[in-house]
Amino acid sequence: MVGNSSPKKVGLAADRLASFYGRDIVSVDQFSRQDLGYIYGVADEMRSLVKRVGATDLLKGHVLANLFYEPSTRTSSSFIAAMVRLGGSVIPIHGVQYSSVSKGESLPDTIRTLQCYSDVIVLRHPEIGASAVAARYANIPVISAGDGTGEHPTQGLLDIYTIYSELGTVDGLHVAMVGDLKNGRTVHSLARLLKLYDTEMSFVAPDNLRLPQDIRDEMVAAGRTVHETDRLQDVIDRADVVYVTRVQRERFQDLSEYEAVKDYYVITPALMQEAKPRMALMHPLPRVGEIQYDVDDDPRAAYFRQMENGMYVRMALLAAVLGKV
Repeated sequence: MVGNSSPKKVGLAADRLASFYGRDIVSVDQFSRQDLGYIYGVADEMRSLVKRVGATDLLKGHVLANLFYEPSTRTSSSFIAAMVRLGGSVIPIHGVQYSSVSKGESLPDTIRTLQCYSDVIVLRHPEIGASAVAARYANIPVISAGDGTGEHPTQGLLDIYTIYSELGTVDGLHVAMVGDLKNGRTVHSLARLLKLYDTEMSFVAPDNLRLPQDIRDEMVAAGRTVHETDRLQDVIDRADVVYVTRVQRERFQDLSEYEAVKDYYVITPALMQEAKPRMALMHPLPRVGEIQYDVDDDPRAAYFRQMENGMYVRMALLAAVLGKV
């Protein structure tokens, strides 16, 4: 239960608490369905708490170092909001070009420095595996906020939580992922989490932006039904979840290749008429034209609720790794 007293460490709750306390969050591969169920239960409590009273002092006296080597609006803001609503404080480091990194300081040394002042570190970095490196050198929990084109584990967690919130289940659903599946770390994390559920998956992308083969192989090895196509029209009428991603200009070395695919898929009100009456249209945001603004009023458009859910899930994670729930 969320509150100021210590939790009762009995039964399954004790096991889940033990599995999260002091834990680094660097990959979705470290989670079981039981882990997800526990975190989502706490996230539900956090949602209720925010709606009722706005904030708590559960993490009073604790400090989060928010270290972002790449630009971020939603992830950075939601971690800050999560910590503040839990009564904690934040050291925000967003312009790393103005920090000692610009002097050549290594990531391990930056992490060792910040752990002197904080109780948990959230890290976004442009290099795959940077979060695991940071965790190796830190003696406090490190939570990945995305590293390169690799993973974005907390986004994957909030995406599954959003599917539950919108549709009441994950098992038995047909999930279509659309757009830049090659570079989209949000897609990589979500796909790997969906291995834990009885889902059918369709990956919709042009040939040069297809899902990496190793992730597709993981889905098949887990017994999931997998389809690949470059036509959204092939799946729009069957999908329970359509998860749209932007084509990431910053990942292209040749901008002519980006220009060729940037508008490959666009969700319009007319296209949504072909979708199921009850489904969820999701997007990790930011969008750059792949969902028209006229779609925002559609009750199936879940991306802003998805963004709000991120705060509740991150509140749950922060409280869990710091041993307060």
